[in-house]
Amino acid sequence: MNFGSLDLNTVWFVLVGVLFTGYAMLDGFDLGVGVLHLFTKTDEERRLMLNAIGPVWDGNEVWLVTGGGALFAAFPEVYATVFSGFYLAFVLLLVALIFRAVAIEFRSKQPMLWWRRLWDVGFAAGSLVSSLLIGVAMGNIAWGIPLDARHEYAGDFWTLLRPYPLLLGVTTVALFTMHGAIYALMKIDGPLHDKLRDWIKNCIIFFIICYAVTTMATLLYVPHMAARVRDNPWLFSIALLNMLAIANIPREIHLGRDWRAFVSSCLAMVALMTLFGLEMYPNLVLSNPELANSLNVVNGASSQKTLGIMLVIAITGVPIVIAYTISIYWIFRGKVKLNSTSY
Repeated sequence: MNFGSLDLNTVWFVLVGVLFTGYAMLDGFDLGVGVLHLFTKTDEERRLMLNAIGPVWDGNEVWLVTGGGALFAAFPEVYATVFSGFYLAFVLLLVALIFRAVAIEFRSKQPMLWWRRLWDVGFAAGSLVSSLLIGVAMGNIAWGIPLDARHEYAGDFWTLLRPYPLLLGVTTVALFTMHGAIYALMKIDGPLHDKLRDWIKNCIIFFIICYAVTTMATLLYVPHMAARVRDNPWLFSIALLNMLAIANIPREIHLGRDWRAFVSSCLAMVALMTLFGLEMYPNLVLSNPELANSLNVVNGASSQKTLGIMLVIAITGVPIVIAYTISIYWIFRGKVKLNSTSY
């Protein structure tokens, strides 16, 4: 297939961003439910929380695998640099994701209280650590990491734990927790539903405080992450959409329109990821302090032939992933009902 003058590098930059945005929206509420899991008091409440995400959590993680595969195919040097430089952090992330998956499956295999509490802690800890590490990784990408002239990471694990990435990690935990609380509110009835409605208020306050602090820190200490919006005032409309979506969440919760609150939360995440992508482009990994060593859509990309072939595969495969996701959510729509086959 001949794509003519189409900028395949930019197309793949957008496509990788779309895949990771889909992961943040979908697995984000899974992780948020996990963080909230230990705030429940009874075994029934914890089973309700688990079964709210039970039919969809593994499908949601397909977006992470697909995004990682797309990054490897389209920008192999970026993949190599990030995954080697963040090696220990990514191992911790994988361990956390695996442990929470095992906890979901193993928790209900035995009736003993100590057994279930062990896996409850594993599920919550895995969700919290995963959320934190995802935010820390994005914070390092935004701040910049030390790269040498061969685009190899020149720091160590502790280099990644700077104040700004850690702040973004905490903000990510706050965002996912709020997102997960809204999703659980949609899926759960009864006394836990009323309890979740109270929890959401605290989740929203926590996120807004973190979001405000992170925004101020970005403007003060990471000014390049606001440069494109400053130079193109019309792009402020995306930031405005983000603020309106966040502001609409407590309004919809107050009016009892949980579904609209969830849509607003999703829109806020899309707007945040769009702003992140716009400010990063054309860079994929910023080098700090040697900006000339940064990896971008040109020097980190595969050949044009590879990008073209992979785009054909993506045009075929991504709609299948989207169709699968929509069908699963449609099949398992409605409130959670516990039975003998539930977690």
